[in-house]
Amino acid sequence: MGSSYLQWRSSATNRRTPQTAHDPNSLGPQRTQLMHHSPTPKPIFQFIAFGLILFLTFLQFLLPATHFRHPSDPFRNWLPLHSNASNMRASSNGNSSGREDENGILHIVSWMDCLDLRLLAVLANSTLSASRYPDLVHFHLFIPKGDEDKVSFFKLKVLFPHSNLEIHGQEEVKQVIRTSFSGANHSIINFEEIAPFVIPSGHKFLSKFIYLSPNVIVKGRVEQLIGVDLSTYAIAVAEDCSKRLDTYVNWDVLDAIQRSASKPWVSETPYAKNSCMPDLSVLLIDARKSENDFLEAFLWWSKVLNSSERSRGRNPATALALYNRYLKLSSSWLVKDSILTVVTDSLIFRYDGPKTVCSEFGDGAALESDRGNFWLEYLPPMSDRILGS
Repeated sequence: MGSSYLQWRSSATNRRTPQTAHDPNSLGPQRTQLMHHSPTPKPIFQFIAFGLILFLTFLQFLLPATHFRHPSDPFRNWLPLHSNASNMRASSNGNSSGREDENGILHIVSWMDCLDLRLLAVLANSTLSASRYPDLVHFHLFIPKGDEDKVSFFKLKVLFPHSNLEIHGQEEVKQVIRTSFSGANHSIINFEEIAPFVIPSGHKFLSKFIYLSPNVIVKGRVEQLIGVDLSTYAIAVAEDCSKRLDTYVNWDVLDAIQRSASKPWVSETPYAKNSCMPDLSVLLIDARKSENDFLEAFLWWSKVLNSSERSRGRNPATALALYNRYLKLSSSWLVKDSILTVVTDSLIFRYDGPKTVCSEFGDGAALESDRGNFWLEYLPPMSDRILGS
C-alpha cells in the first residue's frame, strides 16, 4: 500500500510539473530582458538631486544663526539666540530675575567729569573682552559735551566698530541735581558720586543697569553681575571695609540724630560704628524698585552733618542715605589695586594708567601720571594714534 502510494505521487508529480518554470526561454525574449535589467534614471534628475544637497549644505553657512544650545544647560535645549540669551544666563546662575531688559540688552553706564578717552577705551575693551555675550553689551557714556562731541564718539567707534556705544550729555542730570539742591551749598556736590542714582529719572529706558566708574578695569563677566537677585532692594554695591563709617562722622552727633529724627532714611536701630563704606565704583541699579528719595536723603544728611567740611569724595552722606537700603555684593566686585591681580580673586581693578583729573574747583584739568602697567593689557592697538597721546 505504501509502495503504490509513492509510485502514484511520483507519477502524479511528473505529470503536473510545468516545463516553463525551469525554462527562461519560454517567457519570450522581451520579458526576459525586463527581468534582468533595472530601469535607468535620466541624468538630469541625478544632477538636480546633487545640486539640492549642495544648496542645503551652503545654506547653513550663509544664513545667520537663530538658535543656540548653552554649554551650561544639562538638557541641551535650543534657545533663540538674542531674545532668550539673557534668560539662559539667568537660569544657569539659578536666578530667573537676571534679565537685563525685555530685549536682553545689558546696559553699562559710566559718568566722567573730565573727558579722558583713554580711560573709556580701557573700560570698554576690558568689559567686552571679559563678557561672554559682548554683542548684548550697550555702553552709555555720560561725558561733559555729550552727543555734541562727535569727534570723541567717532574715535571710540573706530576702536570698537562693532560695539553698541552711545554718548550722552550731562546737563540734564546736573540740572535735576542743582534743582534739588537749590539754596544749598553746592560745594558738597560731587556729580560723579550722585549721578548714577539720578540718571534713570531722565533716561527711562535705563530701568536696570550696571554703573561702572571710568577708573576701573573689568576682568569679570558683567552678565554675572546683572544676574544678581536684588530681592526687594533697588541697589547692590560692594563694601570697602578698609574705610569705616566712624572715620567720617561724629558718632555722638549720629547717635543723637538716630534717636530724635523721624525720616524714612534714618535707621530705626542704632548705627553700627564699624560699618563698612560702600564702594560706589560698581553699582547694580534697578530703578523700578527705587523709592526715588536718594537726592532728598543725601541733601538732608549733608546739611545735618555739615559735610562741606569733609574732604572731597569722602562724604558720609552717601553712605548714610544708602544705609540698610542696598544689597551687599560679593567682595570679588570690590575694586582692588592692580598690583593684587595675581593674589586675589577680584573681578575688577583700579585703573593704574595716566589720566586726566579735574581740579577741585572744576576750572581745569591736569594729567596724572601712571602708577602701573596693568592698563596696557587692555589698551586697544593704535589707541595713541587714534585717541591722541
